[in-house]
Amino acid sequence: MQRRHLLAAGAAAWLGAPGLASAQAAWPTRGPIKLIAQYPPGGLVDTVARLMAPHLSQALGQTVVVENRPGAGGLIGTDFAARQPADGYSLLVSHASVHVYAAATRKSLPFDPVADFTHLGMLVEAPMLLLVRKASPYQTLAQYVTAAKTQPVRYGSSGMGSANHLYGELLKMEGPAPEHDHVPYQGSAPAMQDLLGGQIDGVFDPVTTNVAALKAGAIRALAVSTPQRLTALPDIPTFAEQGFPSLTGSQWLGLSGPKNLPAPIAQRLSALIPELLAKPDVMSKLEDVQTLPRKVPVMGEDFNKLIRQQIATWTAVARKAKVEVVG
Repeated sequence: MQRRHLLAAGAAAWLGAPGLASAQAAWPTRGPIKLIAQYPPGGLVDTVARLMAPHLSQALGQTVVVENRPGAGGLIGTDFAARQPADGYSLLVSHASVHVYAAATRKSLPFDPVADFTHLGMLVEAPMLLLVRKASPYQTLAQYVTAAKTQPVRYGSSGMGSANHLYGELLKMEGPAPEHDHVPYQGSAPAMQDLLGGQIDGVFDPVTTNVAALKAGAIRALAVSTPQRLTALPDIPTFAEQGFPSLTGSQWLGLSGPKNLPAPIAQRLSALIPELLAKPDVMSKLEDVQTLPRKVPVMGEDFNKLIRQQIATWTAVARKAKVEVVG
């Protein structure tokens, strides 16, 4: 009797496996597919998600809808995405601010930033700028760092433990600039207001939301975190060319699903990423905000490896700077 049950179970598994593989290969057979954005409408994650959604929909033959789930600096939406069924009907526009910087500065997260996701590939990167107001006495990064060696130079960020904060702490250590003092804000907008009002001396912020103000001359950038100068903003020197190569990097956005996403679905989605990013309307809008894909795409296991490396790098920075976010 027991042998009969074992044989029946084995036969069911053997017969079921091709059917399962066939169902995965046929995905998607229904809609909508949710593309989760863990930040509010209007921001970079939401913008990229809404750029991708119609092209994903066309490529997959099913409706793709953007679902905003903001809160707790992106943790709420990211945790929600991690808990969805691994069936290809819930995807996430993942963000380094959660998967790298929160992982580096928080004692615990409600999810594992690598193991609880199927990271399909990087979409775009947003380089970091060190910004000063137009009337700032600091014309160069060298002047800024030299001042912070002996007198208070206050820099603003979008919040404790953010990438903006950690870049400022890394510059403080590398300077060394012991008087480079952090002033956290609830987002970049109030930090920029205080920069323009002269309450603080600098702000670390992604290039994305600052292109127009830079071109209008309202603010100046002392450095950009790209390996080479930006083509659209060639007057901004890199951190590396000014003696700070460790401040080369960016905040990336990626496409991810829950862990254990079936291989046929993951492979199909990964293959679509370069095609979506090459669409003329997508590329044009990304160029407007200087948030672009890498020339050589980072996909699959290479993307996982990059995330692990970045977590290790920024965890070391956070520990040395004694940055820990509680709550």
